[in-house]
Amino acid sequence: MTPWDVAARSRFVTSDGTALHVVDEGPADAATTLVLVHAWTLDHTSWDRVASSLSRTVRVLRFDHRGHGGSAPAPVGTATIDQLADDLAELIVDRVPTGRIVLAGHSIGGMTMMALAERNPDLIASRVTGAAFVATSSGGLDALTLGLPGPLARAVMRGERVVNARLAKLEHRSLLAKPRLAEPGLRWLLFGPRPRRADVAAAAEQVARVHPASMVGFRTSLRDHSRAAALSVFRDIPTVVLAGGADRLTPAGHSRRIAAELPCAELVIYPGAGHMLPFERGLEVTARIGGLT
Repeated sequence: MTPWDVAARSRFVTSDGTALHVVDEGPADAATTLVLVHAWTLDHTSWDRVASSLSRTVRVLRFDHRGHGGSAPAPVGTATIDQLADDLAELIVDRVPTGRIVLAGHSIGGMTMMALAERNPDLIASRVTGAAFVATSSGGLDALTLGLPGPLARAVMRGERVVNARLAKLEHRSLLAKPRLAEPGLRWLLFGPRPRRADVAAAAEQVARVHPASMVGFRTSLRDHSRAAALSVFRDIPTVVLAGGADRLTPAGHSRRIAAELPCAELVIYPGAGHMLPFERGLEVTARIGGLT
């Protein structure tokens, strides 16, 4: 494969002209392709530990959502979960036209899977043979408290809306120039107790790369997300639902509600883990997803 071929394979342009960064690893002739869908404000590197292990035996396809990582910013009005589902559908049709597919989605990645089921149920029914919902939610994020007392939670959310209104007007390509300054806040928000220092730094680097206006647009879509009904499309598909017992963003109750809609799903809650299960419980997450392939 020439360098030009490699460059072409690492770039996918959606129907609205948005260029997405793609990483395609593992045996090209594998019967199963694992598609890993990352969280809001992160990028494909959040799946590094899972991909490095599973790509030895199956094809692993990762990509950066529009507005994240190495992908182009989301055009005005397209920073929505519905749009992410359409991007995922187009990528699958183009890059995985045949064979079995296992989908694994972390946070907004899991919500994207639900939106894909809502908007394109035939694709799920005909191609998907396994699904993993990792630290995600089927709805109710408008009532997020971050584990804080009510008055304090409301004050924090008001402050977030003020900050987001300013961020939405920024023309910068990336959110942060100095990711290390964000590490203490991200450590508290994203991780359980005693996370690895390198994991916090890696998360901060990913958050630093997100496009500010795109990030704010997706935050609005997260508040509006309500797709419990779409989970019925996964009812007959082998599924695992993974949650962190100390997750502030999508508390374990959200995963319990997902599992309640999928009676045959395996629900696993990791005590003490936060929102960043692909980091905090990398080996266990890899094993659970690998079991679906």
